[in-house]
Amino acid sequence: MNIAVAVDDEVRHEARLSASEAGPAAKRIVVGYGFWVFLLSDIVMFSAFFAAYAVLAHATADGPSGVQLFSQRSVAIETGCLLASSYTCGLMSLAIGSRRYAVTYLAALVTFVLGAAFLFLSAFFTLVGCHGLHVAAGLVWLAVMMAQVAIKGIQATVERRLLCFSLFWHALDIVWVWLFTVVYLMGVLS
Repeated sequence: MNIAVAVDDEVRHEARLSASEAGPAAKRIVVGYGFWVFLLSDIVMFSAFFAAYAVLAHATADGPSGVQLFSQRSVAIETGCLLASSYTCGLMSLAIGSRRYAVTYLAALVTFVLGAAFLFLSAFFTLVGCHGLHVAAGLVWLAVMMAQVAIKGIQATVERRLLCFSLFWHALDIVWVWLFTVVYLMGVLS
């Protein structure tokens, strides 16, 4: 009974410590926070591109319109590839959590192939090109991570990096849905 009271008092004392007295946050917390800041800064960058596009979309000086530039069929295929890659990336995240190496590799490979197909099919205008650059960087990142899984296994650091990749990949899909809607669909409809 006395031990429980002593532990309980100790917990209460630690709970009263301020953040500066408790010491630095765990690495996984710092990395997670930093990665969310990175993702949000990317979203801000894409938001600026979207704003510029929205302002300038009808100021083309008699240049081609969205209807003349974009093939709805090819854009639909690109979108299907990217959204399917988001699904397989989610499967990879689930496989990582359950330590299923074969499924992790298979889902990563399918994610890579679908991302590469998207990249190959994409038109490279400024907004789409910036997204394409992010997809290309993501593909390199995924290849490096699969090499790390092969060499190190799914250790805590590798798992954290793979989950950060998954967040990055899903953020790219969110950007693509907006890009598809604003640039392609609204371009074709206007």
